[in-house]
Amino acid sequence: MRIRNFRGVQSADIRLDGHTLLVGGNSVGKSTICDALDLALGPERMFRRPVVDEYDFHSAAYLPSDEGARPEIHIEVVLVDLSDTATLRFGAHLRKWDVESNDFADVEADAIDEADTRPWCLPIVFFGRFNPAEDDFEGGTFFAHPVPISDDLTAEIADLGGGRRSFTREDKRYSGYLYLRPNRTGSRALSLQRGSLLDTIIRLESDTEVTLWEKLRSDLADVALVAKDSKLEKILGQVKSRVSQFVSLGGASDDVQLHASELTRENIREVLRVFISNKPGAFAVPFGRLSTGSLNLVVFALLTYIAELRGDTSVIFAMEEPEIAIPPHAQRRLVDFVTTHMGQAIVTSHSPYVIERFEPENIVVLRRDDDGLLGSGPITLPVDFKLKRYRENRRQFAEAILARAVLVVEGATEASLIPVAADVMEADPALKYTHIDLAGVSVFDAGNDVSVPLYAPLFRSLGKPVYGMHDTPSQPLKADIAAKGQDFTEYKVIPYSGVEDLLITEMPASTKRRFLEKAPERPDYPSDCGSLAPSASDQDVDALLRDVLRHRKGAYYGYAAALVAEAEGATELPASIVSLLGLIDQQLTAEPASPAVDHASDPGEGS
Repeated sequence: MRIRNFRGVQSADIRLDGHTLLVGGNSVGKSTICDALDLALGPERMFRRPVVDEYDFHSAAYLPSDEGARPEIHIEVVLVDLSDTATLRFGAHLRKWDVESNDFADVEADAIDEADTRPWCLPIVFFGRFNPAEDDFEGGTFFAHPVPISDDLTAEIADLGGGRRSFTREDKRYSGYLYLRPNRTGSRALSLQRGSLLDTIIRLESDTEVTLWEKLRSDLADVALVAKDSKLEKILGQVKSRVSQFVSLGGASDDVQLHASELTRENIREVLRVFISNKPGAFAVPFGRLSTGSLNLVVFALLTYIAELRGDTSVIFAMEEPEIAIPPHAQRRLVDFVTTHMGQAIVTSHSPYVIERFEPENIVVLRRDDDGLLGSGPITLPVDFKLKRYRENRRQFAEAILARAVLVVEGATEASLIPVAADVMEADPALKYTHIDLAGVSVFDAGNDVSVPLYAPLFRSLGKPVYGMHDTPSQPLKADIAAKGQDFTEYKVIPYSGVEDLLITEMPASTKRRFLEKAPERPDYPSDCGSLAPSASDQDVDALLRDVLRHRKGAYYGYAAALVAEAEGATELPASIVSLLGLIDQQLTAEPASPAVDHASDPGEGS
């Protein structure tokens, strides 16, 4: 797909090949991509008025220029793997697609050999603009091929779409685009308003919509709302009596009635609501009163119903941030369902539980610069990087993919104490420091010192600053492994054989004493280590601390992190860690916006 002049995106070319996970920082453009697809493909999107507004234009520039040129939103989409029905329906508008070059096979439209076995594709384009003559916005989707030939006799070329044939609401149903929005669809999903999910289901399921609405209207008219001999009946009788003095009534006993609706189709659509009861409890409430998580799941269930009615394999299912108010097991179930049952799933997420369900080649990383240039690219593992290593560290990779920068350390102990050191540095009033969590730095446990350099090329290829730190290895790293360390933005080999030596050597005795005085109170304190004597020398402190840390090594016990937490300021932290964290903070603070990756080949006409 290609996006031009839409919201924060001035220009973007994006390839969504099969099931795709879109990842990137907040406001990078994930929602913009899904909304752009909705404008181009969503059958119900045109029910919204206006179709676009001022802030759908890049930098809100929607007014004609002094030269008279009108800014336009362009969203071009190329659909492949069409169903036989769609191929037959859209035959006059199809072109051949070359998968290898990711471009049209017929560079000159229609100049194609009949024996060409490459697949057909359907290029379509959405245009949106402001019409000064009507003082309103207009928008519509059109077949991108063939492009009308302009001549002096073709006045319609100046119209929206330039004379192209409209890609109608009925046509859009063959593209099968469904869009699950976070916390936005739920407000009307189970209403009967035009374009709602329930309205869509009724139209897909029923060939007798007219009869359905007339039955609803007549049934509501027959509902008796006023009980016989009730106070309300007496009031209505008095109303009738007084009105009849000035207005000629029909003369029937029910000249003045009470109904639950105006009994028009549009009013019925507005007032009817579905009620749902869910556990715990059994009392039905309007669907909008359900919890956020339950409401999201209800909307998801409706979308799967629509997908089934349309035929799952022809459905393009976009799902934005399914993790909102949904527990991890439900997140995994949702993702597994759509990737198993739908023809194509396009998912945006900040959840590692969602990200870990996708293989690297199905994850598209987005980056956008200050000029609105949106770049995208898949995660490509280095040639010598084993897929097994990726799969064994899926959760860590998921967090690193979402991060602004990555700090690779050699073990769980280091990974647990780095954030604690950042806590101390952030709390130190004498230090100007941004916590790594706030700066968007993910701490990645490589497992051992030899593995630390292996991750540098991978994270560097994602356009992220990547930092590395490990102890001095017992043997020098092999040349090929050491060479990978050149991809680190900063690479620190601390001059100790282990993290315990680092902590003991670079932390002051007073801090170590405070820790050892409190440590025996912990329920998991090693009983054979003994406790610190009041008269213990600094050498005794170091010896006991080394013994305790050796017995309780690793992140599970958290002893090294607890020691670091005893520091009352940056001056009591290990200098090696403070210098590295300070350098990371300094570089990220000064770092400009990440440049966008190169665009893919031109995907369509009409640009």
